[in-house]
Amino acid sequence: MLKIMWVLWPSFVVAGIAEGVFFTVVDPQELYLFGEAVHFSKIATYSIGFFGFWVVCATSSLMTCFLQRSAAEVNKGVGAHHGVGDGAAK
Repeated sequence: MLKIMWVLWPSFVVAGIAEGVFFTVVDPQELYLFGEAVHFSKIATYSIGFFGFWVVCATSSLMTCFLQRSAAEVNKGVGAHHGVGDGAAK
């Protein structure tokens, strides 16, 4: 549970900042998706934008947690013999 909070809380904060900066520069009524104008309300556009930024930031935080693992954690269980197929007599 703690690692989940390490990922979700900072990504939530950064997504809020990113959304504020992005929509300060870009008007939600002037967005285009695949060459077509987006016909969502401003609130819907802000919400979709926030969740999109949150997913990107959470992926970044998750990758950071993944890359911080030690060699022992990465190699846990590698090379362990369970007596199957090693030719040992029982």
